[in-house]
Amino acid sequence: MATQNIGKPPYPPFTAETAQIKVKAAQDAWNTKDPSKVKLAYTPDSIWRNRDTFLQGRDEIEAFLAKKWQREQGYRLRKELFAFTDDRIAVQFWYEWYDADGQWWRTYGLEDWTFAADGLMRKRQMSGNDVKITEEERWYKDGVDVNTVPISEKHW
Repeated sequence: MATQNIGKPPYPPFTAETAQIKVKAAQDAWNTKDPSKVKLAYTPDSIWRNRDTFLQGRDEIEAFLAKKWQREQGYRLRKELFAFTDDRIAVQFWYEWYDADGQWWRTYGLEDWTFAADGLMRKRQMSGNDVKITEEERWYKDGVDVNTVPISEKHW
């Protein structure tokens, strides 16, 4: 069983198969919207850049995620493997959420992850763009498996 300072497999160096497993595990963890659980995938001193916000350490990560998911209601995320090397993974993602006024949004973005040898992420950089969408344009409606939604090339 993993402890606070040891990540879950797979561990670097990554293969196409193990990188894909790591990506989907991250997707599943983030879709719990549980900051205290999600922060454990990162090293205690993990460095983050999330858009224009710079963070370091699990406490800052947890506080950031709590605020994020309080603001981003109905959050549903999909991550897909973009590229990988021995200890790095790049991810493309799409998530949908609505704000306090009930406006739906889709966020498109890329992440760059660097892992420690124990499988914990030691660095995360995220760039994303928010696009207003209508209820009819939503992909991840209630009950839909985010992994089965077809995403056309214009959204990649």
